[in-house]
Amino acid sequence: MVEALKINSIYLVNRTLSVIIARMIKRYAQDEIIQLLTEFSAVGILGPRQIGKTTLALEVAGHLASEAIYLDLESPSELSKLDEPEQFFELNTGKLIILDEIQRAPELFSILRGAIDRNRRKGHSTGQFLILGSASLDLIRQSSESLAGRIAYIELSGLNVIEINKGSKITSDQLWLRGGFPDSVLAKNDSVSMRWRANFISTYLERDIPQLGPRIPATTLRRLWTMLAHSQSTQVNIAKLGANLDVAAPTAKRYIDLLEDLLLIRSLRPWFGNIGKRLVKTPKVYIRDSGLTHALLNISNLNDLMGHPVVGTSWEGFVIENLISCASVGATFWYYRTSAGAEIDLIIEYSSRKKIAIEIKRSISPKVSKGFYLGCDDIGATDRFVVYAGDDQYPLAKNITAISLTKMMHVLEN
Repeated sequence: MVEALKINSIYLVNRTLSVIIARMIKRYAQDEIIQLLTEFSAVGILGPRQIGKTTLALEVAGHLASEAIYLDLESPSELSKLDEPEQFFELNTGKLIILDEIQRAPELFSILRGAIDRNRRKGHSTGQFLILGSASLDLIRQSSESLAGRIAYIELSGLNVIEINKGSKITSDQLWLRGGFPDSVLAKNDSVSMRWRANFISTYLERDIPQLGPRIPATTLRRLWTMLAHSQSTQVNIAKLGANLDVAAPTAKRYIDLLEDLLLIRSLRPWFGNIGKRLVKTPKVYIRDSGLTHALLNISNLNDLMGHPVVGTSWEGFVIENLISCASVGATFWYYRTSAGAEIDLIIEYSSRKKIAIEIKRSISPKVSKGFYLGCDDIGATDRFVVYAGDDQYPLAKNITAISLTKMMHVLEN
């Protein structure tokens, strides 16, 4: 395990209880990362800050036979070790080098290519670098040319229902309330979790985002984030949003794109096809972490959440993120809506011959809407499910199965 590694860092000296518990929870991505390290010279783990990338990277390193070195590129002392990066990488050939917060040193991408190619000539063709980053598109853009064919990316989401059920005593409702950030969901009580999320939001707005380059007033971005929380799982009117923020529509769109690049929100695109229907074409926007949604709306406990107007849309977003986190490679994700009222909350498409249509209901006794039937017929859905808040699985109507979130995740695993 990690204790056996010679990790060149003082990271995690003062571990909190939540971090220790988090290390006991096996992440979905762990086995996939280990496999990718046997196939690629470098693997990039992308995810927002504090989502558990470092803990996962160290756990992965602990399962590998080779020695590992960890460098936090936000630490000046750690970064100084790469003043001569070619020499550093040459000196540590054969070791797994973990580079955390790589977006702080984008100049390393071109140097990594040379190091990888030199190592290949020495017979070290795979498992050389594990790269962690808190932004998606910028990282991919920076490395797409220099590391093409040498790196594979994996996106790390928050803790999901199955991970929590296997590794802790946290309930799915607690996970829904607190969200999937380990320090939040594993906090000793709801109040501590709420304080952590409030501080996380402030830190992101006031420190992290400005350090990444964009000069956006923190108050403006907080207002935007809060508006999106109120509009969870709806089609956002960019022009109206911009007017409420006192900025032009293109500027509001740029702000939303920034939050999406930072993996804090998700734009779920509408399914399209030549089916002769008037399709809704505007994406639905979700704050990806339900706990952040609730913190932005000052919802601190389950009683408040159950009585809040956002309860249904919050549950929908929570279910969608959990399902996406465990869907197998190759899946694409959509929603469907027509002007005639046909509607599907989530489509998981693997090919033209396999489309899973999912309706999401918070109710314990779900009912199927006419719009879901119409939507399934329109797209030619091969599998039809209603994910609801209960625990059982049973036929709900012809070709439609009512199923719990956990059981639906297991279906997608296979």
